[in-house]
Order: sequence, then C-alpha cells, then structure tokens
Amino acid sequence: MGQEQKSSNDLAEDRTDLAEDRTDWAEDRTVLANERTFAGWMRTGLAAAGIGLGFNALFGKLQPFWLPRAIASLFILIGIFIFYMAQRNGCRVQDRLSSHDATPMKGMNLKLIAAAMAFGSFCLGVGMWLIEMPDS
Repeated sequence: MGQEQKSSNDLAEDRTDLAEDRTDWAEDRTVLANERTFAGWMRTGLAAAGIGLGFNALFGKLQPFWLPRAIASLFILIGIFIFYMAQRNGCRVQDRLSSHDATPMKGMNLKLIAAAMAFGSFCLGVGMWLIEMPDS
C-alpha cells in the first residue's frame, strides 16, 4: 500500500521526459503560429487588392482614364507580391520544424492557396483594364 520511492535516476528521467514534451509542444505551437501568420498575410494581400479595386471604383472617372487603373493595378500587384512572400516564408518555416501532436497544413497547400489568391487578383486586374467605362 505504501508508495515506492523513485530513485534519483528515475526522477531525472521523468524530468527529461517532461522537458522533451514541453519542447515538442513549443514546436507544435510554432507550427500553428506559422499558419496563423500565413493567414494574416493572406488577409493583408486581399486587403491590398481590395484597396486597388476600391480606388478604381471611386476614382474611375479621373482623367487620363489610365491613371486610376494604374494606381489600382499597383495595389493589386502589391497584393500578389504579398501572397508570394507569405507562401515562401510559410513553407520555409514548415520545412525547418516538425510537428509532434499538431497536424499542420502541407507546404503544397500553402502554395495552392497563395497561387489561387494571386491568380484571382491577377484576373481582377485584367478585368479592370478590359471593362469599358460608360461615358458621362
């Protein structure tokens, strides 16, 4: 009925196991933080593309006609650049870390999401240049 006394070697081994668990959990938190950071950069890229679209919608009647489209295109290109940098940095972090208990997104998924956002923004920019503005 009495509790067994653990030897100092057993206690040291228990402390080592706990330290390894804490290190594994810290790495898992970093992997998940990387995904949240990626999502934040995706939102920032979409915001840049949205600013471009909004600028063109608000100031589309400025003269010369290409000026608001050029400024809007600049914001869309900034958004595309942000998408590229987000996937590049996100994949780098995932390559360096290994997950233990968490299930991270695959690096290819980060690339596919960023590519889809970039393609959509590019199409938005092309459509903006192709649409004919009604004459006043």
